[in-house]
Amino acid sequence: MIKLGEYNKLKVKRKAEFGYFLDAETRNTKDDVLLHNRLLNKNHIEVGDEVEVFIYKDSEGRLSATMNYPKAQVGEIAYLKVVAHTKIGSFIDIGLPKDILVPFKAQKYEMTKGNRYLFYIYEDKTGRLAATTDIFPYLSVEAPYKVGDSVEGVVYGFQTNNSARICVDNKFDAVILKNEYFTELNIGDKLENLKVIKIYEDGRLGLTPRGERKVELDVLEVAIMNYMEGNDGFMRFNDKSTPEEIATVFNSSKKNFKRALGVLMKKGLIIQNEEGTFLK
Repeated sequence: MIKLGEYNKLKVKRKAEFGYFLDAETRNTKDDVLLHNRLLNKNHIEVGDEVEVFIYKDSEGRLSATMNYPKAQVGEIAYLKVVAHTKIGSFIDIGLPKDILVPFKAQKYEMTKGNRYLFYIYEDKTGRLAATTDIFPYLSVEAPYKVGDSVEGVVYGFQTNNSARICVDNKFDAVILKNEYFTELNIGDKLENLKVIKIYEDGRLGLTPRGERKVELDVLEVAIMNYMEGNDGFMRFNDKSTPEEIATVFNSSKKNFKRALGVLMKKGLIIQNEEGTFLK
């Protein structure tokens, strides 16, 4: 039985001027599946060959085959671009001749045309390929990673406390706690060099985008010095400044900011008072 939205192995039954017809094994030639010449992906095939093809429905609702494999199949999560907004929903590029629909009811958040987001691919009630942004039910908590590993992930939502919900490798559920990031994150952002800092009891990964403490402090020290050198040797920030101000200006936690100030004072490079911090 042919499976829509998946890879199928079918026999080449006959050749036409515009392509090949593949045997749907229904004993009815009307059901044979067209593999158009432009979708051969430079493969050379002959009548009688068994070929692996991806099955989708064309604009007229007919089963069609392609050897230009798409970016995802039914049952998978993929990072895909929104290419259009219409009256019935949005369309995304999955790498097929026909873009697939994300119905309004399957959109958990507002999407911007041209941006990429994570989508789960499924077959809808009409037998067509469709997608949803509601990927959480399909995420696994059985990731092969351990504490200390580096991973990549995509933001797919936020918890009520603003901790970022992350999908790792288009498969695994993870979270970045609010106190672990200091730059603005948006749904659809792709993040690299994330470090696993915890594995929760349910198997979900706890991540941080922050580097090793020494490296992070070295970078922060440079940022503080550059800021003051570009501001006549002064900044209004000191170890009494609010965490919000520090995060906004230096992308740092207040704890690390105070540590960096302490290091710079020990080096004899700065002094601070109630007004702020000064170069020596």
